[in-house]
Amino acid sequence: MKNNYIQNMLGENEKVLLVTRQHWFVLFGMILAEVLLILVLLAALITATVFYPIAAIGFIILIVPLVGMVRDILIWYNRQYIVTNRRVIQVSGFINKNVVDSSLEKVNDVKMSQSFFGRIFDFGNVEILTASELGVNIFQRIGDPVHFKTAMLNAKEKLGYGENGFHTQESTDIPGMIARLDELRKQGVLTEEEFKTKKATLLAKM
Repeated sequence: MKNNYIQNMLGENEKVLLVTRQHWFVLFGMILAEVLLILVLLAALITATVFYPIAAIGFIILIVPLVGMVRDILIWYNRQYIVTNRRVIQVSGFINKNVVDSSLEKVNDVKMSQSFFGRIFDFGNVEILTASELGVNIFQRIGDPVHFKTAMLNAKEKLGYGENGFHTQESTDIPGMIARLDELRKQGVLTEEEFKTKKATLLAKM
């Protein structure tokens, strides 16, 4: 069902290049309390097996953390980050689906950050700066962020777009791009230093 759902979202000649999820550390953090509660309840049930009424109540209570753990696993498993040859897609939800996508041609910049433990265990944050209404998409603690960023930039390059978000084979509306960057600066998405750096890069291409 998962694969069919993704396939149904694809346009003509659009192909999935990479599918990833948040790192398993995220799942571990979500279910840790539930696992501990289940273990405590199981230990209590083993001790109370001679008292049938208490054991029966214990089994009923045990259902609660089990259901919660299954729910958290399904939420983690169905939160996917997908790179196609045209878009970057974020899908979440098990029953009710929520889909957010960004066209690669509107991606202006990609930032990746990894902590010390992120580098050891291979997870990190990927921030996508776009020219769409969303402005910035942040994918937090995803697995193998380097591969994700590389797959996205390679797909963008194959479309004929450079890392600054414009088509390399066509004339570029550099003043328009600077104006969009200025709007992002006013909104607080870009710092003054980041704005000046990107503006200088664009002006150098005129």
